[in-house]
Amino acid sequence: MFTDMVGYTSLTQADEDSTMRLLEEHRNKLRPIFSRFGGREVKTIGDAFLVEFASSLEAVRCAVEIQNQMRADASSRVKLRIGIHAGEVIHSGGDIYGDAVNIASRIEPLAAPGEIRVSRQIYELAQNKVNASFVRTGSVELKNIRQPMEIYKVLLPQEEVSPAPSASLKRRVAVLPFDNFSPDRGDEYFADGLTEEMIGTLSKIRELNVISRTSVMQYKGRPKLIPEISRELNAGTILEGSVRKAGNRARVSVQLIDAVEDRHVWAENYDRELQDIFAVQSDIATKVAEALKVEILEGEKEAISEAPTKNPEANLLYLKGVYQGDKGTPADILKAVEYFELAVEQDPRFALAYSSITSYLVGAAGEGISAGEALPRAKWALARAMDIDPELAETHSAKGWLAFQLEWDWVEAERNFKEAIALNPNLSIAHDWYGRMLSSLGRYDQAISEMRRACELDPGSPWAKVRFGVVYWEAGMYKEARSTFQGVLEKHPNFVRGMFGVAYVDATEGKPEAAAEVDAAVELADQTYFRTHQAVIHAMVGSKVKAKEILEGVVGGKYKGYADTFWVGAIFYLLGDMEAGYKWVKKAFDAREPSIPFYCRWPAIKALRSDPRYLDMLRQINLT
Repeated sequence: MFTDMVGYTSLTQADEDSTMRLLEEHRNKLRPIFSRFGGREVKTIGDAFLVEFASSLEAVRCAVEIQNQMRADASSRVKLRIGIHAGEVIHSGGDIYGDAVNIASRIEPLAAPGEIRVSRQIYELAQNKVNASFVRTGSVELKNIRQPMEIYKVLLPQEEVSPAPSASLKRRVAVLPFDNFSPDRGDEYFADGLTEEMIGTLSKIRELNVISRTSVMQYKGRPKLIPEISRELNAGTILEGSVRKAGNRARVSVQLIDAVEDRHVWAENYDRELQDIFAVQSDIATKVAEALKVEILEGEKEAISEAPTKNPEANLLYLKGVYQGDKGTPADILKAVEYFELAVEQDPRFALAYSSITSYLVGAAGEGISAGEALPRAKWALARAMDIDPELAETHSAKGWLAFQLEWDWVEAERNFKEAIALNPNLSIAHDWYGRMLSSLGRYDQAISEMRRACELDPGSPWAKVRFGVVYWEAGMYKEARSTFQGVLEKHPNFVRGMFGVAYVDATEGKPEAAAEVDAAVELADQTYFRTHQAVIHAMVGSKVKAKEILEGVVGGKYKGYADTFWVGAIFYLLGDMEAGYKWVKKAFDAREPSIPFYCRWPAIKALRSDPRYLDMLRQINLT
């Protein structure tokens, strides 16, 4: 068993003396409970315990007793997460080693504050034998462990027992990237766009749990067996297909696969005009629901049958925009906006394209263009989207992101994120952005819950996981942050933002290797935005000459892309020049750069908080 105090590092930073007293009280409370259930304390690792039990039952009973006592103590500032696994260990010098220990240590961070997570081995030994229920939370890949592990949450007696996720596994649907069989390879965007639209259509059926696009696109051009994909995405149903576009016609072939029983459910071919492509998607969605015995409500029938545009050319331009934006650089995102703007020229009633203009412009602000340039264009597009279709979840999500990043209206942002989620609970980006905003407001428990949901809906997305890592980092949960960033890099070794995440956590903990880590990341993304972060990390670990050299290059326009004045100021602060730092950060504040709310709680910028003038800026916008 591993136990861990949530937020211990951030508590220590706030008040080291009182936190050490709290840690000692915590240890004194837990040790008698371990003994009562036959647990042997192997060692403490900072705020964590490693405990060995002769019986799996006693380990679970001990964990339940600990969490019950923690919940009963209303005055306690401590929340624990606990992970348990059963297996052979090696005893040496009073310590224990082996895979069983490694697995338990990696299960523990999967638990939310106040939770217990266990392996399948523990579940099989303890089910129906302890005063608690178990819920399967899915299969996860653990670092340095070959096979995915099935993980279970232990439901405490006072918790309501939810239906086991396995009962609804078949309603968790993954739409694999459609194969492009078009004679023109330039029509690849159409196949990818059809994948996205099919996901969007299915997501409107509330009883279905649909995996987001960024997770399924990892399988494009990388064929895997259906059972393997099912296990990686924890999806019980797979929809796969192909499209052949020629002129204004398209032939779409699809098949539905029951991944639990590894069998085909049905297959269908459609040969239609491009203007009828949405009717094809509606028909497929209806047949998926029928196969899974899901009732489509009246409002959902209207939603899945309503085409976002009846103009084929507008739709093709929209799909080209999505395809371009997926490449992820600031330049690609701005190019995507151009396609969306062309789409609404073709169809001025295309609400989804207008909302995409908004969300992509907000995403580009501070990286590709200034907030001042992004805001009026984004607000214009948002107003059009709201006027055309005020019930579109994507529009409310975009409005929440705009209110958070560019208008600094936290109440309006939260209202719209909640509205987006109410309209479409499967919209992972709404959970993602909402969680990121909650973290900036210091509401870490809620932020972690939203980010966890975003990652459940989009389990293969490196973007969602990196933002989850940032939330952990802001909450002072450095171990969880590093583990999340490293998990991204295991699957996506060259994902630059994951590399920066690891470097930032290492820099926060004063590890000099952070400098080499960030230099390696910049080799893959030599742009002004990443160069500013490179300078910050060098300054954090004491490489101030290098940081100053990079800063001069940023200010002098040496690198490609937009230079965010906030980060220029942050570098000056870290180099000890408070006056220059304040001047640049004030410039960012006056320009309402999105970096002000987005980065206000990053541990990397603690130097700014030593300046009362900066704290006064935050107080003015309720971000202290």
